Amino acid sequence: MLQTTSATPPVASGIAHPEGVSADEFRAALARLAAGVVLVTAHDPEDGPRGEDVGMTATAFLSVSLEPPLVMVSVRNDSRMDDLLARQPLWAVSVLAEDQRQVAARFAMKGRISDRLLFADVPHTHGEATGAPLIDGALSVLECRTEQRVPAGDHTLVIGRVLTATAPSTDAGPLTYFRGRYRQLG
Repeated sequence: MLQTTSATPPVASGIAHPEGVSADEFRAALARLAAGVVLVTAHDPEDGPRGEDVGMTATAFLSVSLEPPLVMVSVRNDSRMDDLLARQPLWAVSVLAEDQRQVAARFAMKGRISDRLLFADVPHTHGEATGAPLIDGALSVLECRTEQRVPAGDHTLVIGRVLTATAPSTDAGPLTYFRGRYRQLG
């Protein structure tokens, strides 16, 4: 007889899930996976008289499909970016260069009050297709429109169609995240 349960297992950091791995074990294992660092941005037209730009540092970003051109980013449920992307389908991604560690750290801060101050001294332009901030000096920038949102545990996978893609000529390397720290290749 197959038995099912609707009880949700605890997710406190040291407590093992029914499958046997704790959040700490999972986090430690995946900290050894090097990831590129991007800044996901969008413009919130409903915040204030002229709206507000919103940004979020992400390492869970990847290419999904070439035809059509699709990318995916994972956003934490109930975060400001998750709430915004649930109602605003246009967003952008700036693939950060190795010298943009401060930009990544700035937008990874938890509990910040306003993104307006965070963007104030970060050189950027607004994309023509999305109105979202595009970070100057990034290795590449993509403007996207949400095609699908997929619930996945405590995150939502946002799949977007790439509307524009620009890769300026540069010799800079990528900013990466490995073992809990921003790093450079090499």
